[in-house]
Amino acid sequence: MRKAAAVLGWVLVLSACAAKPPQPDHAELQKQVEATERAFAKSMADRDFAAFNSFLSDEAVFFGAKGPIKGKPAVAERWKKFYGQGPAPFSWAPDKVEVLESGKLALTSGPVHDPDGKLIGTFTSIWRQDAPGQWHIVFDKGCDVCDCAKN
Repeated sequence: MRKAAAVLGWVLVLSACAAKPPQPDHAELQKQVEATERAFAKSMADRDFAAFNSFLSDEAVFFGAKGPIKGKPAVAERWKKFYGQGPAPFSWAPDKVEVLESGKLALTSGPVHDPDGKLIGTFTSIWRQDAPGQWHIVFDKGCDVCDCAKN
């Protein structure tokens, strides 16, 4: 009887350990999100509108001068004008990356520069991990340098 109880005890311990999801490697997730943001920004530098679209969540919300732009099709339509011919009208890069301990959401932020390298604003983006290693942008908000100083 004691042997059966001991075996049952170990089975319960092992099954409890197996039931816990593995904890995400926080440093690795931060690297993933930073790399994703940089690839997203590279879509502008490369003038690759299809790549830009691939980073958008279906339910993306981008904040513009006239209010929020909701949904991937509306965001893509509004941003299409930035992907025309010629040099990119602006560039951005993350200087801050934060990932929730759950590994499901992340925030990136950083400077936005004009083609001459002049600081013209900042951006803040929220990313969601939809599958292992796959991050999509769900919220994005930029502001002019002077507007950010007020907030």
